[in-house]
Amino acid sequence: LTVIAGVAGSGKSSLMQAFVKACDEPVIEIGQKDIGVSLRSTPATYLGIQEAIRDLFARQTGTEKSLFSFNAQGACPACGGKGVIVSDMAFMDRIETVCDLCHGARYHEKVLSYRVGGKSIAEVMALSVDEAIDFFAGEKFIAKLRALSQVGLGYVCLNQALSTLSGGELQRVKLASNLGAKGRIFLIDEPSSGLHLHDIHYLAALFDRLVDQGNTLFLIEHSLEFIKRADYLIELGPGGGNEG
Repeated sequence: LTVIAGVAGSGKSSLMQAFVKACDEPVIEIGQKDIGVSLRSTPATYLGIQEAIRDLFARQTGTEKSLFSFNAQGACPACGGKGVIVSDMAFMDRIETVCDLCHGARYHEKVLSYRVGGKSIAEVMALSVDEAIDFFAGEKFIAKLRALSQVGLGYVCLNQALSTLSGGELQRVKLASNLGAKGRIFLIDEPSSGLHLHDIHYLAALFDRLVDQGNTLFLIEHSLEFIKRADYLIELGPGGGNEG
């Protein structure tokens, strides 16, 4: 675990980008804007969980898999599977209102009549990650749900648009997709940004686990909690700009 520290503008990001270009091995970069976000992308779609849930619904109901996708056949005809109606305003920011037909469920009315475990696809996708872990106990994709919970996102709903998550939450979604990595190099940009001290301790323990799995982590950080846990510390300075 190596922490790159220093005042703003001292060259931390520049140093690490130079390292990425010079490194012979692939580097997993996790920044706060690395995930492409849209109204259609969710934690479940990003990690491939939704695909597995669609397979389960199709198998148990004997219907087409595409019927259970809000990006395909199963989409609400009014909002096109977005769950909201977007009105572009020429003179101000666009306005989003909940769809009057599906009430934010995203799916066609016919799709909601099919049930697994007593729940429709919309009700299942509205579960939080922790609730989904209990609901899908025994399914093969449970490990992906646990990964989201382990990075502290157990409260996030499966169908929550990634565009509504904070930069730190987006970082943790990407981190969850790489929790099983071994022998890899990670570059993580300010993971403590906006986090409560309790969450920082939780995340630090997670990073220790990744290191124990044989991974190398570079953190661009200001937090003393991460700095004091580092095996190596590189500090740039004493000032910013030309003094970095």
